[in-house]
Amino acid sequence: MVQILLRQKEVSADKPGYDGRTPLTYAAWNGHEGVVKILLGREEVNPDKPDDEGRTPLSFAARSGHEGVVKTLLVREGVNPGRPNSYGRTPLTYAAWNGHEGVVNILLGREEVNPNKPDDGGRTPLSFATWHGHEGVVKLLLGREEVNPGSPDNYGRTPLSFAAWGGHGRVAKILLEREVNPDQPCNYGWTPLSFAARCGHE
Repeated sequence: MVQILLRQKEVSADKPGYDGRTPLTYAAWNGHEGVVKILLGREEVNPDKPDDEGRTPLSFAARSGHEGVVKTLLVREGVNPGRPNSYGRTPLTYAAWNGHEGVVNILLGREEVNPNKPDDGGRTPLSFATWHGHEGVVKLLLGREEVNPGSPDNYGRTPLSFAAWGGHGRVAKILLEREVNPDQPCNYGWTPLSFAARCGHE
């Protein structure tokens, strides 16, 4: 269907919708690798075109864990694997947030990617991974020297605070092995223990 439509002179291969998302964005988001390759074969298609919130096709592919699409996009010149969106979140942030270890590993292999880059709220990829209990991703990120296991966000919440908040004991143990402060309070005075107790995580 894509090939049929692209043969029509009136059809623009890179035309965005109301939210700035292009056909490539939708194909990448949903993991349609064949469609992604067809669209990337068109000169007029910008492989790194952001939507209205600054999210690129790579961001959407990383967010959904589509490793094949991520690899396909990264071989294209002009695709920035470390490009943040309007909230400061990079493709690595989204991959870590959703626990996609394969994509995280691919992105960590790129020099342009900062594994410790905070978003506008000060939350790093590690913060998102610990918050949602993605143990494998946490280990991958902590394998990088640049990643600070005790880095607080703008509210003073550390990765350990997020792990405690989410009740992820195995992740908390990994962080505690890195000699983070187990009693570091956030800006409101809540410690990791406060977060765990408040949420009832035995």
